[in-house]
Amino acid sequence: MHALLTLSRIIDALNARVGRVTAWLVLVAVLVSAGNAISRKLFDASSNAFLELQWYMFSAIFLLGCAYTLQKQEHVRIDIIYGRWSRRAQVGIDIFGTIVFLLPFAVLLLWLSWPFFIEAWQSGERSPNAGGLILWPVKLLIPAGFALLLLQGCSELFKRIAFLAGAGPDPALAHEKPAELELIEALKSERDGESS
Repeated sequence: MHALLTLSRIIDALNARVGRVTAWLVLVAVLVSAGNAISRKLFDASSNAFLELQWYMFSAIFLLGCAYTLQKQEHVRIDIIYGRWSRRAQVGIDIFGTIVFLLPFAVLLLWLSWPFFIEAWQSGERSPNAGGLILWPVKLLIPAGFALLLLQGCSELFKRIAFLAGAGPDPALAHEKPAELELIEALKSERDGESS
């Protein structure tokens, strides 16, 4: 069990780093979008590359941020029945849902999206729009995002099994703060660490 919890911490660290980097893409996407809108309104100039870059970043935010969202327990849940059960029953439901739904879904989409990316990469697929971008990097985001989600699903599974076995803490206790507050604190500590 100790080895699985160590692996879980490694996966959590990887997805936390990817999640923090991905969060900055929101700002970049807003700036690109604003710049494109300003250039279109003021100078009557627009760029297909900038428009496509916006959806590249939008895709990256959701696909690469999905595992981080799972780690922080911020996915939408329906707690009408779940919230009334004991904590052990809730963890049992989480384990069932992870094994039956999350992991098979992530494996299936990883398996289906990999050839989609390989075909685009080998052909050097480009956007059909004038001045558009190459497409294989955005298609790589699909298997990358589902690989990270698969890893995080395994991490969450390991933590819950350890909790039920009495070998680990309750995974819900690690997330008492909202994810937004944790992200702000992490960014502040990184900034303070760089300035000293």
